[in-house]
Amino acid sequence: MSKKLTISSIKKSKGNTPLVMITAYDALFSKLVSDSADMILVGDSLNMSFAGKSDTISATLEQMIYHTNAVCAGAPESFVICDMPFGTYVDAQSALLNSIQVFQQTQADCVKVEGGEDKAHIVKHLTDNGIAVCGHIGLLPQSVRSEGGYKVKGKTLEEKEQLLRDAKAIEEAGAFCMVIEGVKADVAKEVASSVSIPVIGIGAGVDVDGQVLVFSDMLGLFEEFTPKFVKKYMDGATLVRYAVGKYADEVSNREFPKEEHTY
Repeated sequence: MSKKLTISSIKKSKGNTPLVMITAYDALFSKLVSDSADMILVGDSLNMSFAGKSDTISATLEQMIYHTNAVCAGAPESFVICDMPFGTYVDAQSALLNSIQVFQQTQADCVKVEGGEDKAHIVKHLTDNGIAVCGHIGLLPQSVRSEGGYKVKGKTLEEKEQLLRDAKAIEEAGAFCMVIEGVKADVAKEVASSVSIPVIGIGAGVDVDGQVLVFSDMLGLFEEFTPKFVKKYMDGATLVRYAVGKYADEVSNREFPKEEHTY
């Protein structure tokens, strides 16, 4: 990526080359992905990938700010999105206060908020007060407990119509783009066509305006489970285990360090 994207350039990408979004949580990996990613999402999925939790719900604002600062340090020329964690936008005023904290304490370019029609008034309050917002509709990871699991959306006419209303409401509230997760591909295509802002898919087929994957999923580092929508671009866990095992063998056999590694 030669030049950092802006909200204007992201919005203008609608209907052109699909946007590449990658979720990362630290300076090391954000630097590695920054050349290829149009946007880096600091996702509350770090609660699962990094903290070993079963879902994202216990992620805190302090955690998100810490990791967003790390990502911004590693990829200063990237457009960075900070996930607002569960419980930080239950009403418009708390959402604004917490988003202001993110903006004041990090270099994040925007925040991401889960929800459709029901959260549109919150998104509008944020955008009216200078907070750039990326929406998130469809399967909502922060609602996993209330919904009894991760459930694909768009299977019924009622769900499709709700998704169309959700997308329109978030667009009208001032969001500059949105993520659509876990939605039947034909429905996601229709949703993307119904709004003028980019719709970034994850588990939502190819006919949207971009894609997002978590770096530890796509690199094969996270082994607990692999969602159907994830493609592993390398077997990272096997490579890491081999390298660490090789190091351990060389230490045990006094083969490391050699003279070139010694002062």
